[in-house]
Amino acid sequence: MGRVLVIGAGGVSTVAVKKMAKNSDVFDDVLLASRTKRKCDKIAADIKGMSVQTEQVNADRLDELLALFRHFHPDLVVNLALPYQDLTIMDACLSYGVSYLDTANYEPLNEAKYEYSWQWAYNDRFEKAGLTAILGCGFDPGVTGVFTAHAAKHHFDEIQYLDIVDCNAGNHHKAFATNFNPEINIREITQKGRYYENGEWIETEPLSVHLPLHYPGIGARESYLMYHEELESLTKNFPSLRRSRFWMTFGEEYLTHLRVMQNIGMTSIKPVLFNGVEIVPIQFLKAVLPDPGELGENYTGETSIGCRIRGLKDGREQTYYIYNNCSHREAYRETGAQGVSYTTGVPAMIGAKLFLQGLWKRPGVWNVEEFDPDPFMKELNEQGLPWHEVFNEDLEL
Repeated sequence: MGRVLVIGAGGVSTVAVKKMAKNSDVFDDVLLASRTKRKCDKIAADIKGMSVQTEQVNADRLDELLALFRHFHPDLVVNLALPYQDLTIMDACLSYGVSYLDTANYEPLNEAKYEYSWQWAYNDRFEKAGLTAILGCGFDPGVTGVFTAHAAKHHFDEIQYLDIVDCNAGNHHKAFATNFNPEINIREITQKGRYYENGEWIETEPLSVHLPLHYPGIGARESYLMYHEELESLTKNFPSLRRSRFWMTFGEEYLTHLRVMQNIGMTSIKPVLFNGVEIVPIQFLKAVLPDPGELGENYTGETSIGCRIRGLKDGREQTYYIYNNCSHREAYRETGAQGVSYTTGVPAMIGAKLFLQGLWKRPGVWNVEEFDPDPFMKELNEQGLPWHEVFNEDLEL
């Protein structure tokens, strides 16, 4: 049904491509490309049921991307590379004439700043070209947006309060490791928090606001208020929202390591001179930390991610909690990747599948909550990320 080019060869790509192979009735041909071809070859060698092609590409280079597109002739480009590369890949898609999907919004390399404005600015060009760009099709952002759209369609007349809650209760048995790209992860966590309330964005000091929340099957975990990119699109697409926030859990050992690294300057994105060579401390730190794609084998426990929503239905206030729990061990057993990679890679595959089936195909640049949530919700249950609903119980928030 379609030819898909996947860019990036980390844990998320591992999951996405393996899931594409399990849906080979839709994915006719898949090409996996990254800066390091041997990583692609390793993933492809472990895939059964489909022959996956591999190539080398520098996604910072427009000319290399276009040469690859002309070689493979994709129907869709799935960007699972670094968010710094989003705009270059979108430029290449427009130049060649192919639709686009990613899991994380663009951020500049030299500034930890998360905004959809750069990508939303491409809307007119994608619309005029008759091409689709699907933004943020992971779990958060991604599934959390679809959960919100599902709630708005089926359970609320007006959504007023939204809290996205993300708990990783897993144990990778490492002193310190991040669950996805360390550079992106640490940049995200060390920024000031931000949430939306009564038409305004309110800023907080990094990880300064926190409270214990109960997660299904896990129990109470200290949860920290952060800024996350889907808040920007959800407040835009659901203007009835009076408040929207994002919470994530961190263990005390993780936070202690993070504070030490911050205090000694290892999380800085500003270059320093070392032995006559400029290096960026956080990029050096990334090189010495464990590879998130290799955490899965000994990872135990599970993730729990969902949306806690309050609003009106038939004139009455209602609360609603929709969530997914994902076992790290089961994710590794199926795909060889840990649960955080699994919960991002599966939705990326689902979004690509719905595009190829014509269900999520519309000229322009779109966030996932702007599409019909029903086919996506159905696929979540069938592809390994089943969801659960709780009505009219205390949301703790």
